[in-house]
Amino acid sequence: MAKPSVALPAPRTRGSASLEEALQRRRSVREFSAGGLSLAELAQLLWAAQGITSLGGGRTAPSAGALYPLEVYVAVGDVAGLERGVYRSEPRGHRLERVLTGDRRPALAAAALRQRWFEKAPAVVVLTAVYHRTTGKYGERGVRYAHFEAGHAAENLLLQAAALGLGAVVVGAFEDGRVREVLELPAAEQPLEIVPVGRPEK
Repeated sequence: MAKPSVALPAPRTRGSASLEEALQRRRSVREFSAGGLSLAELAQLLWAAQGITSLGGGRTAPSAGALYPLEVYVAVGDVAGLERGVYRSEPRGHRLERVLTGDRRPALAAAALRQRWFEKAPAVVVLTAVYHRTTGKYGERGVRYAHFEAGHAAENLLLQAAALGLGAVVVGAFEDGRVREVLELPAAEQPLEIVPVGRPEK
């Protein structure tokens, strides 16, 4: 049976903040207010991380050999128009596929060495890698290339958050196996980065 799919609002390619302003504003934010995200804001963040930018399928983040080993998930807690659950981003269709129901943020926080603060983030993005997409061509060095790409995608997301007046931070301290269990990831996927996003506490 097909999994529920949600069409995302079209991404904007012009914004009110310049790249230089976004760079100046970017800070690691770990305290979030109670406000949720709009679907358009989440769509823009996901596009910044791995959005399609050309007819040939090129994306916002560079990828060795254009092999795109990354998958992007979002644990939704408070996003307008979305039920709580875990969604997988589908860049080619600019859509979300719901893969799990229920609020998984507390379990993710527990898997991240009990960093309970990010349970308050309305959305928690998780970047994973399917290494064989790059190692098939580049051998073991392909693992490094996938890590490069995750860094590029995460920084794009952080800068987009800053441009939207949102706060975000990269979390690297987590137990890989527990994150895989919480998200029920396919066997070939390895979690690399967790990025909670929300409205900064004033």
